[in-house]
Amino acid sequence: MNLSLEYKIQEPKVILDKNPLLLLLHGYGSNEADLFSFATELPDHYYVISARAPYDLQYGSYAWYAINFDADQNKFSNNEQAKISRDLIAKFIDELTLNYPIDANNVTLIGFSQGSILSYSVALSYPEKIQRVVAMSGYFNDEIIKEGYEKNDFKNLKIFASHGTVDQVIPIEWARKTPSILENLNIPATYKEYPVGHGVAPQNFFDFKNWLAE
Repeated sequence: MNLSLEYKIQEPKVILDKNPLLLLLHGYGSNEADLFSFATELPDHYYVISARAPYDLQYGSYAWYAINFDADQNKFSNNEQAKISRDLIAKFIDELTLNYPIDANNVTLIGFSQGSILSYSVALSYPEKIQRVVAMSGYFNDEIIKEGYEKNDFKNLKIFASHGTVDQVIPIEWARKTPSILENLNIPATYKEYPVGHGVAPQNFFDFKNWLAE
């Protein structure tokens, strides 16, 4: 099947008429094998699909959008590329629900770092497609969300956000702004911090699995 994104898939062990989907979105410079490494630890009734970002960096590294540096080493994101990726992910979800017996009303995004930033963007731009988001080590960037998103209906959306307190890539201060932003949009959010850097603590994994099971 020729879908919009390359991906790895783990079929559900428990087959329902339609199974829910966990869509994994990796971070900058990584690939679809990265988060897929914990697919076997995820609940048995899900399709677990790990998508590869569209921009090829080199040597098996991919990005959802470029991160550029100016002369003073200030980082800035290529928001146009990020928006293209946002819409590609939304299209990819539609393709998956057409090609697999996936329950379109039970789709969860699990993103790490850049994949987490994209997860917020996809869910808030297309809340009719996404029911839950697990956003690890990312932050809320409203410049890559569809214009007028504040008027969207978020009644079916829930978010689990987490961050390492000593993250040297994305400052914890950026992540700490997220809960109040989501609260203002009336989106139920669980926010947790762990004493780690830019990575997923075992406790973080345990907590979001419990959150998914609730």
